[in-house]
Amino acid sequence: MIADYREIPALMRSQREEGKKDRYIELTNALLEAAEKLASDDEKREYVSIADQTLDQMDFQIYELYRSIQDKRDEVAKQLEASQPQDVPQIPESLRTAREQAAAQIKVLKKGGRFAVLQLPDEGKYRAKESYELFVNGCAWGKSETVVTSLYDLTPDTKICVEAVAAGKYAKCEFVTDHEYVTINVKDIGAKGDGKQDDTTFIQTAIMICPKDSRVLIPAGDYLIRNIFIKDDINIELSEGARLIARTDREAFSRIPGRIVTTDEKGEYLPGTWEGNPLPMFAGILTGYNAKNVNIYGRGILDGGASRENWWKDPKVLNIAYRPRLFFIHGCKNVTLQGLTLKNSPSWTIHPFFSDDLGFYNVTIDNPCDSPNTDGLDPESCNNVEIAGVKFSLGDDCIAVKAGKVYMGKTYKTPSKNLHIHHCLMEDGHGAVTLGSEMAGGIIDMTVEDCEFSHTDRGLRIKTRRGRGKDAILDGITFRRIDMDNVMTPFTANAFYFCDPDGKTEYVQSREVMPVDDRTPDLRKFTFEDINAKECHVAAFWFDGLPEKKIEEIVLKNIKVTYSPNPTEGQPIMSSGVDKYTRRGFYARNVKKLTIENVSVEGQEGEKTILEGIDELSGQVD
Repeated sequence: MIADYREIPALMRSQREEGKKDRYIELTNALLEAAEKLASDDEKREYVSIADQTLDQMDFQIYELYRSIQDKRDEVAKQLEASQPQDVPQIPESLRTAREQAAAQIKVLKKGGRFAVLQLPDEGKYRAKESYELFVNGCAWGKSETVVTSLYDLTPDTKICVEAVAAGKYAKCEFVTDHEYVTINVKDIGAKGDGKQDDTTFIQTAIMICPKDSRVLIPAGDYLIRNIFIKDDINIELSEGARLIARTDREAFSRIPGRIVTTDEKGEYLPGTWEGNPLPMFAGILTGYNAKNVNIYGRGILDGGASRENWWKDPKVLNIAYRPRLFFIHGCKNVTLQGLTLKNSPSWTIHPFFSDDLGFYNVTIDNPCDSPNTDGLDPESCNNVEIAGVKFSLGDDCIAVKAGKVYMGKTYKTPSKNLHIHHCLMEDGHGAVTLGSEMAGGIIDMTVEDCEFSHTDRGLRIKTRRGRGKDAILDGITFRRIDMDNVMTPFTANAFYFCDPDGKTEYVQSREVMPVDDRTPDLRKFTFEDINAKECHVAAFWFDGLPEKKIEEIVLKNIKVTYSPNPTEGQPIMSSGVDKYTRRGFYARNVKKLTIENVSVEGQEGEKTILEGIDELSGQVD
């Protein structure tokens, strides 16, 4: 006898873990009978959730029982939808009138069958200025302290009304969750999630048999894995408490060649890449090739397991192949990564490569601050990318936008373009947002706004050099409404970055005029406005363009920079002949047009402004 139907999911899970089915009829009948006693909408909502949890734990080979629960669950969900009240009693009485007025709109950034990403109408950056109470279809859902927030455990094919209330403010949105055909639980396939068994094959099987518009569910547990590959038209959910933990023995990982000549010997296929060149690599721990329409979401963790004893030992040395990325996609389209925590990556954490229409939302990237080359998110030759509500803390650049080295840029001429980065938090990285240095294909039309940069070496970090080529065009780059705290040097543009084996040669590092040819990069227009940088250490601004191909235009408006009372010494940019400093002011060299409007630098040591080779100057630094 079952006293409380809420116990049924746990009892069903025990049946599965023990390999039994002797109580299936009893449990099913108890759940069906409970539906007849539901009175309030709250009870119906709870019933739908309990039914979903039961189905997730149930072996649907006993199809009649599985189907009867599914049908009853859908029946209750329809009753609930039909009975939604026009006035929601949970909304505070003082705000009833606000609902009748023109309410601010919550923006839906992304939705799936069981999740949604929302942008609240708040003036904050990563953190919201107000604490918002959220209500979903009239029920209290929880609080949000961030501007970009996520909802989980939604019901597919359901109309959702979200209302947000904060200190006299009211906002709402409505949407319908996506259709979902079936759910495949990886534990039903054979995964144990015990941290001991290698669960790679079982998770991969679940993905491969998953039909279109369906969900692969990875419930709570520790899953030891190698490489996992995604495919078209599926959703993969890592539940709260689920951890994918990567093995670290190199022999267990697939090796991807950098270049394969086509059968007719007239072309090439480049499946492997390393720092801008087609080179052999280990497959990403979570990998996609030519996949489309994929949502990977949830509150779980993807742990690369990297340490100084394995992947981070001799990190620049080719050992069988180059180190894997934690999440790598190649030639993919319409892929979303949402909510997960990614940590201890062997190299770059998230690396989309020649892929389009991508979204990264409410992800947390957490690598040790001294881990080598563990960039947070590196879109390379990608188009239409949104990065919102992401928190970065790591050992290299937080976001590094790339477009290949010379061969890739010259051969494929594929820039990274149409990137929107907003409401993110960048901590403890070398650069908060970096362009390059692998950018031979160009970076076009990128906006970074409403973000917080904290304790990074640089805020904006442009890295290029002679030799990147004429297709290495940077244009339409905008930074606005950004707060920086303890950023060593907030604004940098470096056309003499000393990367690669020839990086310190006379050709790359000479400040004398060199011929403009097919090897010369092109830095065009950059706009910075409404930015406050406090407690900086090394220099406020450091722009160093090529004498033969000057930066075309820099626009600076409404910017304030102040310094730490106890600054740490450092180089403002990584190029030969640049010394270490503290509290340097505004330095700009080789810029065609420089516009300065309401820009102040307070507390610098030495000259406030050093300008060389500026063709057209408007305004001055206060």
